[in-house]
Amino acid sequence: MNRFRVEVLVVPRPGLLDPQGKAVHHALSSLGWDSVVNVRVGKAIHLDVDADSADSAVAAVHEMCRKLLANPVTEDYRVTASAPLRVTDGASLGTTDGAPIDEHGNDGEFGSGGESGDGGKHGSGGASAARATP
Repeated sequence: MNRFRVEVLVVPRPGLLDPQGKAVHHALSSLGWDSVVNVRVGKAIHLDVDADSADSAVAAVHEMCRKLLANPVTEDYRVTASAPLRVTDGASLGTTDGAPIDEHGNDGEFGSGGESGDGGKHGSGGASAARATP
């Protein structure tokens, strides 16, 4: 059995009001970023899942989304699985390419509150599957 890093991106459905997105759009515009024409604010959920394959990890997470992680009436979601993670001693994790992951599951690809961004490095690479709820 392998461990897969699975990311779920949840966003409001098109056509539905997104007051948080509208507020962020207004704030960006007032700060001079007039080139932004639309903002939709969602959430990202990262899970480490033990499964036989990326496909079975993604299938399990889709079920989690249908039952808990996303509201099928108001939200769409996309599920993406990484290549299998390497588990060395049960506590220390690393990706198959040797990139370190700390005890909180952070692999350094996502910026923290004090940084100016992630430099465009928020993709998960490797085997993936994506689907939005109907």
